[in-house]
Formats: sequence, C-alpha cells, structure tokens
Amino acid sequence: MLRGLATVSFFADSLADARTWYTELLGIESYYQFPHDSPPAYIEYRIGDYEHELGFIDRKYAPHKATEPAGSVTFWHVDDIEEAMRRLVAHGATVHEPITPREAGFVTASVIDPFGNILGIMYNPHYVDIRGAHTAQSGD
Repeated sequence: MLRGLATVSFFADSLADARTWYTELLGIESYYQFPHDSPPAYIEYRIGDYEHELGFIDRKYAPHKATEPAGSVTFWHVDDIEEAMRRLVAHGATVHEPITPREAGFVTASVIDPFGNILGIMYNPHYVDIRGAHTAQSGD
C-alpha cells in the first residue's frame, strides 16, 4: 500500500526565511515554487539518493494550528549523525531529541528548525543496505 516517501511538507510563517535557511543547510536551491510569478505559497527541494521532495507551505494554509512542535517525525538517513547534528545546531536548529543509540546499529535524533518543524535524522543500517543493493543493481 505505501510505496515510498513522496513529499514531506513543513510549514513556515516566512517562506523567504525558510528558503534561505534550508538552501544554506542543504547546499542546494529549491527547484520549484507555486505560484511561479508572485510570492510563493509553496516551495520544494529534491534531496537525497532518491530525490525525495521536501516542501514548505506558507503556514496560513496549514489545516491545523499548533502552538508547539507537534505531529509525526520524519527521519532522514545521514551517514554521520554526530556531524549532522552539529551542523544543524550550528545553523540555528535546537535539539528536540538528543542523539540516541537504538538497537541493531540504529541511531536517532531530532531538532526543531527555526520555523517550528521537527526534523529527524537517523543512521539507519537498513537504508545503507538497500542503497548498496540498489547501487549494485544499477551500476551507480
């Protein structure tokens, strides 16, 4: 039923500030905005090995109002969780959950971005295995 991550959507009061912050953090420009010819209501990045979509929606369009970070946490695989956490905090994020070793080599952490969204990071051995198998099959 669930075939894969399509888009993760975050909300921000200022899409211009979110665009600046995430462009600096990710080292890439957003590739899409809507509407195209006026201040955006939505911007989007393609990130990672499979070019997953990370979108930002003007908070005025949020279907719910939250006063604190809430909701689900999407964890993005990182190769070096300590370096990723250091970089996020140095860039202005605040620790939500510290680096936490889990069973079987999994390690998780999360931060709150300057816009109130929870961003999860994880070292995930299964991701490494799947990416390795995909690379071997495709010759990448």
